[in-house]
Amino acid sequence: MTVLGILIPVSLGLGALGLIAFWWMLRRGQFDDPDGDANRILREDYDDKPK
Repeated sequence: MTVLGILIPVSLGLGALGLIAFWWMLRRGQFDDPDGDANRILREDYDDKPK
């Protein structure tokens, strides 16, 4: 039973850390254009060797 006293707060802390990291990435614009990068390589004007 003492193990649960350790594991429950640790799991809640890791969950909160993951939620904070997700919220931080969302605010920094990491998920703004998920399809844009995937489709950019298929366009004719894509330059794979920029200057």
